[in-house]
Amino acid sequence: MKKIKILIGSLLIATLMTGCASKKNNNITIVGSTAMQPMIEMAAEEFQHHSKVRITVQGGGSGTGLSQVQAGAVAIGNSDIFAQQQPGIKAEKLQDNKVAVVGIAPVVNKKVGIDNLSMEQLKGIFTGKYTNWKQVGGKNQKIIVINRAQGSGTRKAFESDVLKGESAIKAQEQDSSGTVQKMIAATPGSISYLAFPYLNKDVQKLSIDNVKNVENNDWKIWAYEHMYTKKKVDKKVKKFIDYIYTKEVQQNLVKTLGYITIHDMKVQKDENGNIEEIQR
Repeated sequence: MKKIKILIGSLLIATLMTGCASKKNNNITIVGSTAMQPMIEMAAEEFQHHSKVRITVQGGGSGTGLSQVQAGAVAIGNSDIFAQQQPGIKAEKLQDNKVAVVGIAPVVNKKVGIDNLSMEQLKGIFTGKYTNWKQVGGKNQKIIVINRAQGSGTRKAFESDVLKGESAIKAQEQDSSGTVQKMIAATPGSISYLAFPYLNKDVQKLSIDNVKNVENNDWKIWAYEHMYTKKKVDKKVKKFIDYIYTKEVQQNLVKTLGYITIHDMKVQKDENGNIEEIQR
Protein backbone atom coordinates (compact mmCIF):
# COMPACT_ATOMS: atom_id res chain seq x y z
CA MET A 1 0.00 0.00 0.00
CA LYS A 2 2.86 2.30 0.92
CA LYS A 3 4.53 1.61 -2.44
CA ILE A 4 1.29 2.44 -4.26
CA LYS A 5 1.02 5.78 -2.42
CA ILE A 6 4.62 6.63 -3.27
CA LEU A 7 4.01 5.71 -6.93
CA ILE A 8 0.85 7.84 -7.09
CA GLY A 9 2.69 10.72 -5.42
CA SER A 10 5.52 10.47 -7.91
CA LEU A 11 3.08 10.46 -10.83
CA LEU A 12 1.32 13.55 -9.46
CA ILE A 13 4.61 15.41 -9.08
CA ALA A 14 5.66 14.40 -12.61
CA THR A 15 2.32 15.57 -13.99
CA LEU A 16 2.61 18.90 -12.22
CA MET A 17 6.18 19.35 -13.42
CA THR A 18 5.15 18.52 -16.98
CA GLY A 19 2.33 21.03 -16.79
CA CYS A 20 4.68 23.74 -15.46
CA ALA A 21 7.22 22.99 -18.14
CA SER A 22 4.51 23.16 -20.77
CA LYS A 23 3.38 26.55 -19.51
CA LYS A 24 6.94 27.75 -19.31
CA ASN A 25 7.58 26.59 -22.87
CA ASN A 26 4.65 28.67 -24.06
CA ASN A 27 6.26 31.88 -22.82
CA ILE A 28 8.20 34.38 -24.92
CA THR A 29 10.22 37.05 -23.14
CA ILE A 30 11.23 40.15 -25.09
CA VAL A 31 13.40 42.98 -23.75
CA GLY A 32 15.22 45.99 -25.16
CA SER A 33 14.41 49.22 -26.98
CA THR A 34 11.81 51.44 -25.34
CA ALA A 35 11.29 53.11 -28.73
CA MET A 36 9.96 49.77 -30.01
CA GLN A 37 8.03 48.88 -26.90
CA PRO A 38 4.59 50.35 -27.81
CA MET A 39 4.50 48.49 -31.12
CA ILE A 40 5.67 45.14 -29.74
CA GLU A 41 3.37 45.33 -26.71
CA MET A 42 0.29 45.92 -28.86
CA ALA A 43 1.30 43.27 -31.41
CA ALA A 44 1.87 40.79 -28.56
CA GLU A 45 -1.54 41.55 -27.12
CA GLU A 46 -3.22 40.84 -30.45
CA PHE A 47 -1.13 37.72 -31.10
CA GLN A 48 -2.07 36.25 -27.73
CA HIS A 49 -5.76 36.51 -28.60
CA HIS A 50 -5.44 33.71 -31.13
CA SER A 51 -2.58 31.65 -29.68
CA LYS A 52 -1.71 29.89 -26.44
CA VAL A 53 1.57 31.79 -26.17
CA ARG A 54 2.15 34.20 -23.31
CA ILE A 55 4.42 37.12 -24.27
CA THR A 56 6.18 39.42 -21.82
CA VAL A 57 7.59 42.67 -23.24
CA GLN A 58 10.00 44.82 -21.24
CA GLY A 59 12.20 47.87 -21.93
CA GLY A 60 15.73 48.35 -20.70
CA GLY A 61 17.36 49.78 -23.83
CA SER A 62 18.82 48.33 -27.01
CA GLY A 63 22.10 47.40 -25.32
CA THR A 64 20.22 45.31 -22.78
CA GLY A 65 18.13 43.65 -25.47
CA LEU A 66 21.19 42.66 -27.47
CA SER A 67 23.19 41.39 -24.51
CA GLN A 68 20.25 39.42 -23.10
CA VAL A 69 19.39 37.67 -26.35
CA GLN A 70 23.06 36.86 -26.95
CA ALA A 71 23.27 35.33 -23.48
CA GLY A 72 20.16 33.25 -24.13
CA ALA A 73 18.29 34.91 -21.24
CA VAL A 74 15.44 36.06 -23.51
CA ALA A 75 14.00 34.87 -26.81
CA ILE A 76 14.01 38.27 -28.55
CA GLY A 77 16.11 41.38 -28.07
CA ASN A 78 14.61 44.59 -29.45
CA SER A 79 17.09 47.14 -30.74
CA ASP A 80 17.18 50.49 -32.56
CA ILE A 81 20.73 49.76 -33.68
CA PHE A 82 22.52 47.03 -35.59
CA ALA A 83 24.13 44.37 -33.41
CA GLN A 84 27.43 45.27 -35.10
CA GLN A 85 27.24 48.72 -33.48
CA GLN A 86 27.10 47.39 -29.92
CA PRO A 87 30.44 46.52 -28.26
CA GLY A 88 30.65 42.94 -27.02
CA ILE A 89 27.93 41.60 -29.32
CA LYS A 90 28.78 38.87 -31.83
CA ALA A 91 26.41 39.88 -34.61
CA GLU A 92 27.20 36.86 -36.77
CA LYS A 93 25.63 34.59 -34.15
CA LEU A 94 22.32 36.48 -34.12
CA GLN A 95 19.46 36.70 -36.59
CA ASP A 96 18.45 40.25 -37.55
CA ASN A 97 14.75 40.81 -38.21
CA LYS A 98 14.11 44.39 -39.34
CA VAL A 99 10.40 44.84 -38.64
CA ALA A 100 9.89 48.59 -39.06
CA VAL A 101 11.59 51.98 -39.33
CA VAL A 102 11.29 54.73 -36.75
CA GLY A 103 11.95 58.41 -37.19
CA ILE A 104 13.66 60.26 -34.35
CA ALA A 105 12.83 63.90 -33.76
CA PRO A 106 14.35 66.63 -31.60
CA VAL A 107 11.80 67.84 -29.05
CA VAL A 108 11.77 70.93 -26.85
CA ASN A 109 9.71 72.42 -24.07
CA LYS A 110 6.74 74.17 -25.68
CA LYS A 111 7.75 77.58 -24.30
CA VAL A 112 11.16 77.67 -26.01
CA GLY A 113 9.69 79.59 -28.95
CA ILE A 114 11.01 77.75 -32.03
CA ASP A 115 9.71 74.96 -34.25
CA ASN A 116 12.59 74.44 -36.69
CA LEU A 117 16.38 74.06 -36.56
CA SER A 118 19.00 73.40 -39.19
CA MET A 119 20.99 70.19 -38.79
CA GLU A 120 24.07 72.29 -37.98
CA GLN A 121 22.20 74.16 -35.24
CA LEU A 122 20.95 70.89 -33.78
CA LYS A 123 24.47 69.49 -33.80
CA GLY A 124 25.76 72.71 -32.23
CA ILE A 125 23.31 72.43 -29.33
CA PHE A 126 24.27 68.85 -28.49
CA THR A 127 28.02 69.53 -28.80
CA GLY A 128 27.86 72.68 -26.67
CA LYS A 129 28.40 75.35 -29.35
CA TYR A 130 25.04 76.95 -28.53
CA THR A 131 23.99 77.40 -24.92
CA ASN A 132 21.14 79.92 -25.19
CA TRP A 133 18.01 79.66 -27.31
CA LYS A 134 18.44 83.22 -28.64
CA GLN A 135 21.53 81.98 -30.54
CA VAL A 136 19.26 79.84 -32.73
CA GLY A 137 16.27 82.15 -33.00
CA GLY A 138 14.47 81.44 -29.75
CA LYS A 139 13.99 83.22 -26.45
CA ASN A 140 16.76 84.52 -24.21
CA GLN A 141 16.82 81.31 -22.18
CA LYS A 142 19.46 78.76 -21.21
CA ILE A 143 19.42 75.53 -23.19
CA ILE A 144 18.97 72.45 -21.00
CA VAL A 145 20.06 69.28 -22.79
CA ILE A 146 18.50 66.01 -21.70
CA ASN A 147 20.20 62.96 -23.19
CA ARG A 148 19.39 59.27 -23.23
CA ALA A 149 21.59 56.83 -21.30
CA GLN A 150 24.62 55.23 -22.94
CA GLY A 151 22.87 51.89 -23.57
CA SER A 152 20.08 53.54 -25.55
CA GLY A 153 19.80 52.66 -29.21
CA THR A 154 17.81 55.84 -29.80
CA ARG A 155 20.77 57.83 -28.49
CA LYS A 156 23.24 55.92 -30.64
CA ALA A 157 21.08 56.43 -33.74
CA PHE A 158 20.60 60.13 -32.98
CA GLU A 159 24.31 60.77 -32.39
CA SER A 160 25.29 58.79 -35.49
CA ASP A 161 22.98 60.80 -37.73
CA VAL A 162 23.43 64.21 -36.09
CA LEU A 163 26.82 64.45 -34.36
CA LYS A 164 28.73 62.52 -37.03
CA GLY A 165 31.51 61.37 -34.69
CA GLU A 166 31.70 64.44 -32.44
CA SER A 167 31.12 64.03 -28.72
CA ALA A 168 27.95 65.16 -27.00
CA ILE A 169 28.24 67.58 -24.10
CA LYS A 170 27.92 66.20 -20.60
CA ALA A 171 24.24 66.37 -19.65
CA GLN A 172 21.67 64.66 -17.48
CA GLU A 173 20.68 61.26 -18.85
CA GLN A 174 17.40 59.35 -18.74
CA ASP A 175 16.81 55.65 -19.28
CA SER A 176 13.49 55.63 -21.10
CA SER A 177 11.63 57.49 -23.83
CA GLY A 178 8.62 57.94 -21.55
CA THR A 179 10.71 59.66 -18.88
CA VAL A 180 12.30 61.98 -21.47
CA GLN A 181 8.86 62.90 -22.75
CA LYS A 182 7.68 63.90 -19.26
CA MET A 183 10.88 65.80 -18.42
CA ILE A 184 10.80 67.89 -21.61
CA ALA A 185 7.19 68.83 -20.89
CA ALA A 186 8.09 69.93 -17.35
CA THR A 187 11.54 71.54 -17.79
CA PRO A 188 11.78 75.12 -19.19
CA GLY A 189 14.42 75.52 -21.92
CA SER A 190 14.92 71.78 -22.35
CA ILE A 191 15.71 69.80 -25.49
CA SER A 192 16.07 66.11 -26.21
CA TYR A 193 14.91 63.64 -28.89
CA LEU A 194 12.19 61.02 -29.12
CA ALA A 195 11.08 58.30 -31.47
CA PHE A 196 8.02 59.42 -33.44
CA PRO A 197 5.59 57.19 -31.49
CA TYR A 198 6.41 59.12 -28.30
CA LEU A 199 5.60 62.54 -29.73
CA ASN A 200 2.53 64.14 -28.18
CA LYS A 201 0.88 67.51 -27.53
CA ASP A 202 2.90 68.04 -24.33
CA VAL A 203 6.19 68.61 -26.20
CA GLN A 204 7.18 70.63 -29.27
CA LYS A 205 8.54 68.54 -32.12
CA LEU A 206 11.13 70.44 -34.16
CA SER A 207 11.40 70.10 -37.91
CA ILE A 208 14.93 69.97 -39.33
CA ASP A 209 15.73 72.15 -42.32
CA ASN A 210 11.94 72.23 -42.87
CA VAL A 211 11.81 68.66 -44.21
CA LYS A 212 9.58 65.80 -43.08
CA ASN A 213 9.93 62.73 -45.32
CA VAL A 214 11.71 59.74 -43.76
CA GLU A 215 10.98 57.25 -46.54
CA ASN A 216 13.39 58.87 -49.02
CA ASN A 217 15.93 60.04 -46.37
CA ASP A 218 15.04 63.74 -46.55
CA TRP A 219 14.54 63.38 -42.81
CA LYS A 220 17.99 62.16 -41.84
CA ILE A 221 17.41 60.87 -38.30
CA TRP A 222 15.90 57.40 -38.43
CA ALA A 223 16.65 53.85 -37.46
CA TYR A 224 15.52 50.32 -38.13
CA GLU A 225 13.54 48.54 -35.47
CA HIS A 226 15.30 45.19 -35.09
CA MET A 227 14.03 42.06 -33.37
CA TYR A 228 17.17 39.98 -32.78
CA THR A 229 17.04 36.26 -32.02
CA LYS A 230 19.41 33.35 -32.01
CA LYS A 231 19.96 31.73 -35.41
CA LYS A 232 17.69 28.82 -34.42
CA VAL A 233 14.45 29.66 -32.63
CA ASP A 234 11.37 27.86 -31.34
CA LYS A 235 8.36 27.68 -33.64
CA LYS A 236 6.37 30.02 -31.39
CA VAL A 237 9.06 32.71 -31.65
CA LYS A 238 9.18 32.37 -35.44
CA LYS A 239 5.37 32.56 -35.60
CA PHE A 240 5.34 35.78 -33.59
CA ILE A 241 8.01 37.43 -35.75
CA ASP A 242 6.16 36.25 -38.88
CA TYR A 243 3.04 37.86 -37.43
CA ILE A 244 4.88 41.20 -37.12
CA TYR A 245 5.51 41.06 -40.88
CA THR A 246 1.84 40.46 -41.76
CA LYS A 247 -0.23 43.09 -43.55
CA GLU A 248 -2.42 43.32 -40.45
CA VAL A 249 0.51 44.62 -38.41
CA GLN A 250 2.57 46.43 -41.05
CA GLN A 251 -0.25 48.39 -42.69
CA ASN A 252 -2.36 48.99 -39.59
CA LEU A 253 -0.58 48.82 -36.24
CA VAL A 254 2.83 50.03 -37.45
CA LYS A 255 1.44 53.09 -39.23
CA THR A 256 -1.17 53.91 -36.58
CA LEU A 257 1.49 54.11 -33.87
CA GLY A 258 3.76 56.40 -35.91
CA TYR A 259 6.34 53.90 -37.18
CA ILE A 260 7.09 53.37 -40.87
CA THR A 261 6.61 50.03 -42.56
CA ILE A 262 9.70 48.55 -44.17
CA HIS A 263 7.79 48.26 -47.46
CA ASP A 264 7.38 52.05 -47.76
CA MET A 265 11.10 52.83 -47.53
CA LYS A 266 12.75 54.00 -50.73
CA VAL A 267 16.26 53.81 -49.24
CA GLN A 268 18.16 51.43 -47.02
CA LYS A 269 20.89 52.00 -44.46
CA ASP A 270 23.71 49.71 -43.29
CA GLU A 271 25.43 49.50 -39.92
CA ASN A 272 27.95 52.15 -41.00
CA GLY A 273 25.25 54.66 -41.90
CA ASN A 274 25.69 54.29 -45.67
CA ILE A 275 22.51 55.03 -47.61
CA GLU A 276 21.47 53.59 -50.96
CA GLU A 277 18.27 53.51 -52.96
CA ILE A 278 16.18 50.35 -52.88
CA GLN A 279 15.81 48.85 -56.34
CA ARG A 280 12.38 47.28 -56.80
